[in-house]
Amino acid sequence: MWRICGQELKRGEKRQAVLNPGMEDYELPVTLICGKEPGKTLVITAQIHAGEYNGTPAVIRTAKEIDPMKLKGNLLMMHCVNTSGFRKQHWRTLPEDDFNLNAGYPGRPDGTTGEKLADWFVKEVFPRADFLLDLHGGSVNEVLTPCLFYPKAEKVTNASLAAARALDVPYLIASGAAGGEYSYAANYHDLPGLLLERGYGGFCREEWIAGHKRNIFLLLRHLGMYESEEPETDHEPKVYEHAVYLESGKAGLWYPAVKENERITKGQPLGRLEDFFGNVIQEFYAEGDGVVFYYTGGLSVREGDSLVAYGLE
Repeated sequence: MWRICGQELKRGEKRQAVLNPGMEDYELPVTLICGKEPGKTLVITAQIHAGEYNGTPAVIRTAKEIDPMKLKGNLLMMHCVNTSGFRKQHWRTLPEDDFNLNAGYPGRPDGTTGEKLADWFVKEVFPRADFLLDLHGGSVNEVLTPCLFYPKAEKVTNASLAAARALDVPYLIASGAAGGEYSYAANYHDLPGLLLERGYGGFCREEWIAGHKRNIFLLLRHLGMYESEEPETDHEPKVYEHAVYLESGKAGLWYPAVKENERITKGQPLGRLEDFFGNVIQEFYAEGDGVVFYYTGGLSVREGDSLVAYGLE
């Protein structure tokens, strides 16, 4: 028997459900699968940022394909976390309160919608999980190459990085963040996990969906939970211990000078910020040799907006 989030499943059972995570008017569509044999519990989340679509169809298709009679352990697959943002095409945060589920943990039970949702994860999900996979896809105005983030949290870094190496992702980035879903779980609940990025620009493409789905099955194999016909990875990923997240110091018009997955050298121009008269406000240069993970492709940026993220060799 498996109990989680108010649900109770028997061995070999698969169930579709709509959870109300501490709020009667908030709907969270999930598939729960209790394997025929005991094992680890894996939680998979998609669309924490509602404009990052590719994880949702990957989760839907994986949930349909998994045979509970061949599963060891338990699967909680959240098809779309930011459901209100999805329906209202509110691309990144929750529309109710502008709460960012990848930055605002731990939340509080008597707070706003986002704070209540974060608090529900902290109390109902993290304590009952053994691993967490969070699927992302670049913001609407970002252009991104496939990469993943793993937590630099002492008790879970090794387990997270080992899992990352088993996936089909070229760049593995150590992250010191502590306020997002997977990062808070790692730092404060000793829960290993990964944040996987694939896709960009508000698009939902078949190759990106397939990439997310393949990595779900590769992770299940790595955790000893499920065997599939997915071939093993045939490349050695590059691990980046140091990354630079360039932000705008002022509002203005942004002109990037790099592309995603581009190799860069120290001192190379990364882009410039101008005003409406074409006067240069800021210019940005690479701190060292490395590779570009993602950059903002839109013209308008606000003070503090992300411009370029790159790893240092």
